[in-house]
Amino acid sequence: MTGPLPDGLRVDVADGMATLWLDRPEKRNAVTYAMWRAIAAVCDDLAGDAAVRLLLVRGTGDHFCAGADIGGLAEVDPADYRAANVAADEALASFPKPTIAVIRGACVGGGTELAVACDLRLADTTARFGVTPARLGIVYPASATARLVGLVGPSAAKHLLFTAELIDAARAERIGLVDEVHAPDALADRAGELATLITTRRSLLTQVASKEIVDAATRGGLDPEIDGRWQQIVASSPDTVEGLVAFAERRDPRFTWTPDPEA
Repeated sequence: MTGPLPDGLRVDVADGMATLWLDRPEKRNAVTYAMWRAIAAVCDDLAGDAAVRLLLVRGTGDHFCAGADIGGLAEVDPADYRAANVAADEALASFPKPTIAVIRGACVGGGTELAVACDLRLADTTARFGVTPARLGIVYPASATARLVGLVGPSAAKHLLFTAELIDAARAERIGLVDEVHAPDALADRAGELATLITTRRSLLTQVASKEIVDAATRGGLDPEIDGRWQQIVASSPDTVEGLVAFAERRDPRFTWTPDPEA
């Protein structure tokens, strides 16, 4: 994005991995209106950066995100706030490259919304999850609700939405809300290991295509145009030949394909 990031957000890029930090540890990384507005622009910028192959979303300190900063809600028009919230969530959900939420401590309300918008979710045993609009008398965004249903199913989604109950990491893993749960001292290493595997020895073409196709399938249908477009890209990509040659030579492939930012 043009201009400095607002207080509470930080971005690091190294070794093909971008990390979006929710950086308000004194507020358990609760998201302000300014942060919601900036997240969409940050995602757009990183999506167009050829050096970035993967996005990690993390919280500074002992928590992922305690949700929206309720203290600032009265100062913003509700329609503007909701628009910023939805735009941030949609920008993360539509990020074209793999995304991983790395979760410890509180992951509540808008924090769960951000985590669910990622492709993968890793948590440690301190993590607590909650979908809390019922505590505030508001309605969760429909797109975020659809993604939640896609992960945990309609019954578990209704339970979380009706009760605003906090659940621990073990239960979150059982219902499909998170993919892996690790000890607190092992989470960072596992996140780094998984991110390195994705960015260094796997085809970005396959990852980006698979993400678009899977997401289309979970929305209720596959457009034949999507498959046709990707088959054309595969046919003209040097990565296809490289993958076959590397397999025959029993070495790691050296994939070079990157998305066309104008496509």
